[in-house]
Amino acid sequence: MEFEVDEKELKAAGAELLPDGRRGLRLHGWEIESIKRPILNTRQLQEWEQKLESSHFPEMIFGDSSLVLKHMNSGTKIHFNVFDALTGWKQEALPPVEVPAAAIWKYKSESFQQVILDYDYTFTTPYCGSETEEINAELGREATSEKGNCSLCWEESKEEIDLASLALKEPILFYDEVILYEDELGDNGISLLTVKVRVMPSSWFVLLRFWLRVDGVLMRLRDTRMHCVFGKSTNPVILRESCWREATIQALSAKGYPSDSAAYNDPSIIFQRLPIIMRKTQKLKLPGTP
Repeated sequence: MEFEVDEKELKAAGAELLPDGRRGLRLHGWEIESIKRPILNTRQLQEWEQKLESSHFPEMIFGDSSLVLKHMNSGTKIHFNVFDALTGWKQEALPPVEVPAAAIWKYKSESFQQVILDYDYTFTTPYCGSETEEINAELGREATSEKGNCSLCWEESKEEIDLASLALKEPILFYDEVILYEDELGDNGISLLTVKVRVMPSSWFVLLRFWLRVDGVLMRLRDTRMHCVFGKSTNPVILRESCWREATIQALSAKGYPSDSAAYNDPSIIFQRLPIIMRKTQKLKLPGTP
């Protein structure tokens, strides 16, 4: 269902929609945009194979889709894209989940040529977003590049995102969900990476979610939440919480939970049943206007 913008609420909050049919808005010095594009075609996939040095990819890659949150004064850009997410998958290189039926899940174009699953075919990624500082000649900023040379630095923090405040009734000025990639694991489950954004008069909130369900075997959930409260400061602070959860179906069944995979279609309902494997909170203080 498409989100319907309320012009009165936008005006009351001092927000304006992006021009030229782009999806998003400008508010309190931020430009927030969601970009949705079709899945990669054959030529694009071949290019990605060369860049990532891999011939293994999810069934559906929305390679040009993304979510971008740009702080105009500092040129800081927080963004979520497929290429960086799959780069994280390749670098983490988890061992493949062992499933008896896995040998018949994947085939090459010739049906008789079976693929040996010696890679992480679930496409689990540790990705929690990307950040860059863009060149801004008017502000006299020097050029900086992606992560390695970027001066932005996430610091460990004991602060937590106030989820209770996010549950309060407040007008939603913009909402969208962008699918980054998806694989149905040969009809034996789901591997899905999505990012959602919600913008209110007081703040913006992002949920990046990797959801894996291998039917009869395993469930894995990796969530990254980001929250930025609008204020008078020229140095906004972004809180980022990463939480990884995981459990085998066998372990859940031993606790009295259903063993039927149909009971685990919605991660937002069952996530609390999954034990936490890793959790951390970080914050990023954006540079102010020089």
